[in-house]
Amino acid sequence: MKELVEVIAKALVENPDEVVVTEKEEGKNITVELHVAPSDMGKVIGKQGRIAKAIRSVVKAASSKENKRVDVEIV
Repeated sequence: MKELVEVIAKALVENPDEVVVTEKEEGKNITVELHVAPSDMGKVIGKQGRIAKAIRSVVKAASSKENKRVDVEIV
């Protein structure tokens, strides 16, 4: 899941070098933290959080194949 979030985020931002994705696994729960440059935060979140919701939906669909629950946090 880490790689998926990283690819999506790097495609959205102007500073792809500053995209950092970390993954923490606790049983069946996985937390993916996305760190981007402050100037790119709006591009990742989108108007009314639409892009953030879309990223979470894609990750949720991909994680359902592995029977894991994935939470994406934008930090």
